[in-house]
Amino acid sequence: MSGRRHLDWLGLTPEPERELPAAVATLRASLGTAHHPPPGRAELAAVERRRVERLVLRGSRHSWLRYLAEATALVTAVALRLEEQGGGDSHAGMNADTRADADPDASTAAALLAAEVILDHHRMLIGLPGAGYGRTAGDRAALEGALRLLRTRSRTAGPAPTARTGDGR
Repeated sequence: MSGRRHLDWLGLTPEPERELPAAVATLRASLGTAHHPPPGRAELAAVERRRVERLVLRGSRHSWLRYLAEATALVTAVALRLEEQGGGDSHAGMNADTRADADPDASTAAALLAAEVILDHHRMLIGLPGAGYGRTAGDRAALEGALRLLRTRSRTAGPAPTARTGDGR
């Protein structure tokens, strides 16, 4: 293998690096626990922006896909939490320390945004050489399932912004 760095993954779409830091920060904040309360959303968003910037400037396709897999896990955790809550109290299962920082509508909107952006990215991998598309098959399936749950939740709970329109449509 040559010493050249493969950069084709950087040309797919700018949406992940633009949209994901704030969404991932919101997801991290919503999944915090009383034992390890998360920092504020603004601080988390700044951390995520720096992390994504480092990945884009110095990372590899593998490290980028690892980051997107981590974001996928956050999305599916929010979707599963919503599914477990059913139609009940949107704060069910959260402790008092977490409730103050976690806004279920914000986490649903952030999960919808992240899921749509990551899924679009992963679908575009089919046009690149290498095994990226195949490696993300499980994440694509998880994201599709999470999107079904999140969209159902957002319809039954009132309009939640989506990644594409920002106004619940």
